[in-house]
Amino acid sequence: MIEIKQLNTDRKSLSKFVKFGIDLYKGNEFFVPPLVIDELATLDPSRNPAFDFCEADYFMAYRDGKPAGRIAAIINHQVNESSGEKAARFGFIDFIDDEDVSRALLTAVEVWAKAKGMKKVIGPLSFTDLDKEGCLIEGFDQLSTMATIYNYPYYSRHIEKLGYKKESDWVEFLIAIPDSIPEKHLRIAEIVKKKFGLRVVKYTSRKKLKDDYGRKLFHLINDAYKDLYQFSRLSERQIDKYIDEYLNLLDLDLVTLIVDSADELVGVGISMPSMSRALQKSKGRFFPLGWYHLLKGLKGKNDRVDLLLVGIRPEYQSKGVNALLFVDLIPQYQKKGFKFAESNPEMETNAKVQNQWEAFNPKLHKRRRSFVKHL
Repeated sequence: MIEIKQLNTDRKSLSKFVKFGIDLYKGNEFFVPPLVIDELATLDPSRNPAFDFCEADYFMAYRDGKPAGRIAAIINHQVNESSGEKAARFGFIDFIDDEDVSRALLTAVEVWAKAKGMKKVIGPLSFTDLDKEGCLIEGFDQLSTMATIYNYPYYSRHIEKLGYKKESDWVEFLIAIPDSIPEKHLRIAEIVKKKFGLRVVKYTSRKKLKDDYGRKLFHLINDAYKDLYQFSRLSERQIDKYIDEYLNLLDLDLVTLIVDSADELVGVGISMPSMSRALQKSKGRFFPLGWYHLLKGLKGKNDRVDLLLVGIRPEYQSKGVNALLFVDLIPQYQKKGFKFAESNPEMETNAKVQNQWEAFNPKLHKRRRSFVKHL
């Protein structure tokens, strides 16, 4: 017997929701658990500023009284207003390999969406683009990252069987760190510096970085990403949250800003040491010893770096400005002992981004998909 229960948004209920999504992958060497406190904050309407323009409900499936699946039903009204669509999203979806369970979960979202006047359901998507998105369909034997979803191979089969079709794919590349900066990038970097009056800015103080460019950094991301699939523009309250919570964690050696002659921000590249193994060892928790593994992941020896955010102002895109990022960051990667970089998800149609990896012998090692069903 399958039973679907709608959850409250108190900490106890949300903790059950998060716990299921971790426990399902116990013993899986490729799954990377989320940091539980971050996941709880994302799901809590009182703590996530995305709820200024989103609404959501959470459901859990039980089979014979035992937890068997979970799903979030989400509407991003900001995206719907800009696109003119009436779309609901499903996200945070996890379930055992049981078609009755997956059917019950997605049916719950579809019923919820219809009741709110929505005409289609898409997913897996979360609240905004800086959250995790996409169902993994290739690369199940590859280590996940802190910024991406890992799921079992049977997920896409279940989703498609319920009438969902491909809407969009993301691809991910594993990029070998070169022994030296490619000559091509050195040459292009010099050309664009002179042509546009650009320069690289580095910081040694997180406070000064935040004061000088914290808000401008996220405004640039809004402009650079505005044409991407299902993009949700970051609000000022969201920007405040990201500045306070995430800029404090960064290794400033791995943050590159590009500015013009008026010190206006033109481009940004933010990366950080891979936290995948650290999160696995911590099981997503700070206590009792999770903090030690997470700190070691940030400061200890690591052969992999995650490319978290790369953004170039639209009027400077496809003009070689990203060469300045490579020229600055490659020596930092070498110095810190990184051998590989994870691109993290990029739209399969985003040739501008994918072309920049050509000189680095990239390996396409993961693919993920969003699905759509018209109601």
